[in-house]
Amino acid sequence: MHGFVRAVVQRVSRAEVRIEQRTIARIGPGLAVLLGVARGDGEADAAMLADRIVGLRIFADRDGKMNLALGAAGGAMLVVSQFTLLADTSHGRRPSFIEAAAPDEARRLYGHFLSLVRAAGVKVEEGEFGATMEVELVNHGPVTIILDSRTR
Repeated sequence: MHGFVRAVVQRVSRAEVRIEQRTIARIGPGLAVLLGVARGDGEADAAMLADRIVGLRIFADRDGKMNLALGAAGGAMLVVSQFTLLADTSHGRRPSFIEAAAPDEARRLYGHFLSLVRAAGVKVEEGEFGATMEVELVNHGPVTIILDSRTR
């Protein structure tokens, strides 16, 4: 099975990441993105998903309609790598993570995703790849969208 980059995107009024009670990343209004990289993913998958997320029109315009993308709304993005998004629970209650990319490849594509979002002019904060983190956010709306590199 060919893998796919998967993301859970939440519109937030604020979000932060802590490691051992130390805040390592923090944003105000914007997007919190949990990003999972699967085996077989490539730079094209990461690029498609980065473009899709940066362009999501889920922020209110002057009329209160979800019509603005992140940049137009002046928001930032907090990105956290999360291999558990690739969990397979079809064979029992203990999740299998066999579809998740190997750590070195996942780290490379995670970094590529971050660089593409930054190149699009978005202020980006990030979690620490592979670390045990506490992610705290206030989902505004609430608005939560699940995307993957197969989403059109």
